[in-house]
Amino acid sequence: MKKPEIFTFGGRRPGRGVTMLALALLSGTGVVAGLSSCARMGNPDGGWYDDTPPRVVSASPAEGAINVSSKKVVINFNEYIKIENAQEKVIVSPPQLEQADIKAAGRRILIELKDTLKENTTYTVDFSDAISDNNEGNPMGNYTYSFSTGNQIDTLEVSGYVLNAEDLEPVKGILVGLYPYDTPDSAFHHEAMMRISRTNAGGQFNIKGVADGKYRIMALNDVDGDFVFGQKSELVAYSRDSIKPTWKPDTRQDTIWRDSLHIANIISIPYTHFLPDDITLLSFQEPQTDRMLLKTEREKPEKLGIYFTYGHDSLPVLTGLNFNSDSAFVVEATEKRDTIFYWLRDTALVNMDTLNIEMRSMMTDTLGVLQEHIDTLTFQSKVSYEKRSKDLQKEFEKWQKEQEKLKKRGEHYDSIMPQKYLEPRFSNMQITPLDNITMELPEPLAKCDTSAIHLYSKQDTLWFESPHEVRQLSTRQYVISANWQAGTDYSLEIDSAAVEGIYGLVNKAAKQGIKVGKAEDFSTLKLDISGIPIPAGDSVAVLQVQLLDNSGKMLRQLTAKDGKVEFLYVKPATYYLSAFCDMNGNGKWDTGIYDEDRQPEPVFYFNEEVECKANWDVSRKWNLRAVPRYEQKPAKIVKQKPEQAKKLRNRNLDRAKQLGIEYIQEKTGVRM
Repeated sequence: MKKPEIFTFGGRRPGRGVTMLALALLSGTGVVAGLSSCARMGNPDGGWYDDTPPRVVSASPAEGAINVSSKKVVINFNEYIKIENAQEKVIVSPPQLEQADIKAAGRRILIELKDTLKENTTYTVDFSDAISDNNEGNPMGNYTYSFSTGNQIDTLEVSGYVLNAEDLEPVKGILVGLYPYDTPDSAFHHEAMMRISRTNAGGQFNIKGVADGKYRIMALNDVDGDFVFGQKSELVAYSRDSIKPTWKPDTRQDTIWRDSLHIANIISIPYTHFLPDDITLLSFQEPQTDRMLLKTEREKPEKLGIYFTYGHDSLPVLTGLNFNSDSAFVVEATEKRDTIFYWLRDTALVNMDTLNIEMRSMMTDTLGVLQEHIDTLTFQSKVSYEKRSKDLQKEFEKWQKEQEKLKKRGEHYDSIMPQKYLEPRFSNMQITPLDNITMELPEPLAKCDTSAIHLYSKQDTLWFESPHEVRQLSTRQYVISANWQAGTDYSLEIDSAAVEGIYGLVNKAAKQGIKVGKAEDFSTLKLDISGIPIPAGDSVAVLQVQLLDNSGKMLRQLTAKDGKVEFLYVKPATYYLSAFCDMNGNGKWDTGIYDEDRQPEPVFYFNEEVECKANWDVSRKWNLRAVPRYEQKPAKIVKQKPEQAKKLRNRNLDRAKQLGIEYIQEKTGVRM
């Protein structure tokens, strides 16, 4: 029996209506009557699926109504519906200080606005893609309901992107709002935004229901829900540019597919194009200068940890209340000085389970002013001295039994338990000529004899002493630097007892091989950079260029000179590039401050990956402003990925195929 044929619509899977149309057409040829007996024997399978989205049939007040005074809205649908993630996805504009009550009830959505309605204002409830039918989950698609308290509806829109200023990551879920352009800067601190939207996972926003006029635009991670910038911890973005919404008639191209590989047709679809649609806001968090004590801890008996919300030039001063704290500590602070560790020098103090301490430190008062503050702290060891002593005794007894077994078997045994050694940790020993070796100790040192640390280089078959330098980087870190020669083998040798910790442990003799790669093992990456937004004649500002690995982590940073940068000895791999304009020349990226009208230092990404191969010179030209900022960061290193758009399922096509229906494109020009 010849198989019947199917209709499809331009490469799109048919909804219920299209399926019924196809069956109606087929019934005229007598095909449908034979489907159950010819193509699929057995019991009926329940019929065609409902793959059509819900549809609005009416609303009260009517959609687009004017002169509305009611704060209650009912939207009626043709089937039972549900709202997903309403708090995250549904946006009411103007913003509501008292959250609107929005819920699905059968075939209706009920909306109750709590705030007083504003005069002559267009209200929009943007549901995004939150509405779907209750049974099958068919998404309705983006839907916005609107009404006006005045005699006209405002229908203009503006859209764009919010990115993190530091790394151009899309910012999800941040509010974006408009103010009249003549609004003073201070209004952002006490007046709610006029119209708002929220960014999706791709950082995109679309503000709807905008009236004709000039605006300024802001973005805010509104922690306290008041729609104003009130806390330094809130992520914020602003622009000095004026926003004037406009529109124009436009067309977009829609591709109709014959099948998964072949295009049947490309048609033009007219639509209203709202502008601007490429606003880019760069969000930042202001410096967190409010200094408070976060926590204290004593994870190890010999180490006290104190954590602050923010660092300060002057370190806390500790005074022992139940012990003599004179010269009791070795201090280790992080780079930002917001975390400080105090190592106890005296083992007698290490063995005390409880240490009571008075701490004098700088902290902000209720007015945000730094003042000296006094705290009384108690540091309790997590493991008591008694338990530690028992554990050491058990360890000794276990070793003693092992030695007795060896003795009974006539094997070599020890009568004295071997001493423990201080064990330095070294960085990777396969380096480039630009690298150095770091040595990290498990505890602060009482002594470091740099003359007992030797470096030798291999020339032909002989080893020669090589000039080097050992210097301290931090409390427990040292760096070993030398004039490393490409393709040369080195040996780092440390005499026993070269380093001694504050608890009396010393190192044992150690020998580490160091391999410096050959020049032909590496690549050279040369960059010619243009479009640098640094004011002419600025003697401080420079462009810092960063080489990134395939996760976006910075590997190296160089300062551009006349737009030129050359990365030498680059290991073969795939890399990415970023840059920032270092406006104060301090070598690091600095954030912005809203009240000082200081934007964060501008950041750029090269929008392509760079493949570096061994023994190759790779050159790239990079115009920092040739590509819009929201398109610069390569997708492979973007961590905040966009969400997949909800799509209508169409299981009817698969069912039709199972029933044995084939295409009849040639007869109808329509395809399922």
